[in-house]
Amino acid sequence: MKHEATRRAVVKGGLAAVGLGALGIPEWALPALAQGEEAVPFTDVPDDYGSAPDAPFRLLDIRTIDGPYTPRDSFYTVQHFDQPEIDPDTFRLDVTGLVERPQQLTLDDLRGMGATEIDAGYECSGNSPAIIQGLASNGRWTGVPLRTLLDLAGVTPAAREAVFFGADSGPETVDFRGRPYEVEQPFARSLPLADGLDSGPLLAYALNGEPLTRQQGSPLRLVVPGWYGVTNVKWLTRIHLQANRFLGKWQARWYRTLWAEEINGETVWHETEVSHLRVKSVIARVTRTGDRHEVLGFVLHDGTPLRSVEVKVDDGDWQPATLDPATRGTYSWKLFRYTWTGATAGEHTLVSRATDVNGVVQPTADELSIKQTGLENNAQYPRTVRIA
Repeated sequence: MKHEATRRAVVKGGLAAVGLGALGIPEWALPALAQGEEAVPFTDVPDDYGSAPDAPFRLLDIRTIDGPYTPRDSFYTVQHFDQPEIDPDTFRLDVTGLVERPQQLTLDDLRGMGATEIDAGYECSGNSPAIIQGLASNGRWTGVPLRTLLDLAGVTPAAREAVFFGADSGPETVDFRGRPYEVEQPFARSLPLADGLDSGPLLAYALNGEPLTRQQGSPLRLVVPGWYGVTNVKWLTRIHLQANRFLGKWQARWYRTLWAEEINGETVWHETEVSHLRVKSVIARVTRTGDRHEVLGFVLHDGTPLRSVEVKVDDGDWQPATLDPATRGTYSWKLFRYTWTGATAGEHTLVSRATDVNGVVQPTADELSIKQTGLENNAQYPRTVRIA
């Protein structure tokens, strides 16, 4: 059975658009439990949740999180077009545009520039409760800092943006004043040089100490710590420096957020592009040992330090959770734990919220209703469990 679902289908409507039941997916195995510990199943997860092995997208079953790094072969991935297969021996990366010294570099050239490692977690901007927050992962990336490459090429003073082109491409319709133009376009995104370099973008060729897989963008991809996944262009083949804003479809017309603001009693609408991660926590797993329950979850953020992570059971008060010291790094996701005691039989609702040091609190779904698009959904995510 061949599955033709793409990033577009996932972003538009989650796996409801793809058809979970049609995939024939078995129940995912939960991580190994300690002696005497047992998993408490969520009642908000369908039995066939997951993604088929041969599907062109992959969800992470967040119930399987058992450490800071997502295994390379479990790391979530989606894309708009195909998954090109590029021979690492013949691969070339072009650096063009407003540079003093245009470059064409092999993979060995890049590896010879010295390896940098960074822990970075991120999610697809279309991640949501509809797909059980499965478009998120965290890993240790190895590669060359983008700044190193730009210094080698010599960026001219006129350059304002770096545009990153992938090898994946497909036919697209560009509308100009009501007239459609059919063109072949590669997937591409840009970063403004003014702030795009702050988080240390990396040209990555390895994940968790192993070469990238084809699904993960082999042999080279962009990783922009603290930004949504769409920014992290896979199968990277060209970097172009230019003075004007890049207006490709996936930058200017697709990944947009529409939100409202009340000004002087009137509703004013704003349209902004998807960029930095919005602070978000998710409860991933609940286990039981005797009458004690352990709640595990993760936080994604743009690198702004966290002030607190809290958990609430039913209509109770917010209680502090503990950040797991095993998750380090400015841009890594942060695992948290909360010990729930005195649970009574029946169904319960658990929810978490994260707050950063600037006082930005993860919103509720009602507070996020000012948004009219499904992207950048960082609302609190209530989970339901049944205690026997």
